[in-house]
Amino acid sequence: MLQHFRDRRKIDPTRDEALADGTPNDADRVEIGPTALAFREWDAAGLTAPDLARMRWYRWERLTQHVVARDFGALLMFDPLNIRYATDSTNMQLWNTHNLFRAVLLCADGHMVIWDYKSAPFLSEFNPLVRERRSGADLFYFDRGDKVGDAATRFAAEVRDLVREHGGGNMRLAVDKIMLHGLRALEAAGFQVSDGEELTEKARSIKGPDEILAMRCASLACENAVAAMEAAARLGVPQGTMSEDDIWAVLHAENIRRGGEWIETRLLTSGPRTNPWFQECGPRVVQNNEIVAFDTDLVGSYGICVDISRTWWIGDNAPRVDMVDAMKLAREHIDHNMAMLKPGVAFRDLVMNGHRLPENCQKQKYGLMMHGVGLCDEWPLIAYPDQYVEGAFEDHLQPGMVLCVEALISPEGGDFSIKLEDQVLITDTGHENLTRYPFDARLMGN
Repeated sequence: MLQHFRDRRKIDPTRDEALADGTPNDADRVEIGPTALAFREWDAAGLTAPDLARMRWYRWERLTQHVVARDFGALLMFDPLNIRYATDSTNMQLWNTHNLFRAVLLCADGHMVIWDYKSAPFLSEFNPLVRERRSGADLFYFDRGDKVGDAATRFAAEVRDLVREHGGGNMRLAVDKIMLHGLRALEAAGFQVSDGEELTEKARSIKGPDEILAMRCASLACENAVAAMEAAARLGVPQGTMSEDDIWAVLHAENIRRGGEWIETRLLTSGPRTNPWFQECGPRVVQNNEIVAFDTDLVGSYGICVDISRTWWIGDNAPRVDMVDAMKLAREHIDHNMAMLKPGVAFRDLVMNGHRLPENCQKQKYGLMMHGVGLCDEWPLIAYPDQYVEGAFEDHLQPGMVLCVEALISPEGGDFSIKLEDQVLITDTGHENLTRYPFDARLMGN
């Protein structure tokens, strides 16, 4: 597909030409998408862009199958990432996370309806799988005030009518997230409301071929952004001119330059602020001869999350021996746990057979050993043995799953931490590490 783009370096204003992912090459696409810079980098790396129409069909079909398999009349989604998965459309994603103004109903017969911001129905028109566009799913107090209950009743009546027509009258309704008035209105309308998150998480866990292509592209875009951040840090830190915020801002900018979307956290710290982990980046000026550690948590090209971590030593002197030893331990931890990944392995076996960290790193180890990833951190969560809850995650690895393998070496009472994380695809025969970004050679003792 990228050959098509290679032959047309300049934007063609006609709507008849298509970009490598199948979208119109008219410089006026509605949906968020990659920039020319991203396409050039993917082309140079020999990557193939996803076929977005085919990817959208796969996601729609997978969700519909899960609705039918659980004997629901429909699935009602408010989570903006579930809506992105179902429709591939976006609308003020971060604002939407705390103001649930969008909703999507996917009925058992595949009929899909979106409720969007009242003046923006055009945002999903590119996707023919969305059959109807409405407004009125905004059931939060800021927007509806003391009449939110009335709005919820009207919305629930619309859902009821749609399910009668396209869900066979089956009043078993799966819902992922909903405001309190909405839940009460749906129940008053006769629905038996069930948890929809189990459905959406498991549907999203198996990536189709085009989703994997999209993830490969997003991974390269993210790693190129990380490379720009590292170059800026290695230039600015010795001069005493780079704060943690300055370094982190480079990743944000480079992500957006490639058509990425946002970063979910601010997990970049330096020197003693790396221990304990989970402090967020701030105005501290990074000093020469210090550690800088980060976790991207980056939502990049095509809305794909690229969640990788690296730790750098920046300075003229060599890192301390205990830092090098900790880095080697982090690599050992990741390598051991990644080696277990193949189809058919039970999640519980991953928990119980994982690499064990020394006692001085146990208290401040990471909150999980591995986790799924797609449009964000997703099911499943693979816990450490002392955090494992029997029955919470009972399943097994399947081809098409993607997991992030974590390592946090944070000695109790220490003055540094080492954070590493790679993103790994489960294949038909084993696994493939999608992360290519190198580990810091000096921290590895080279």
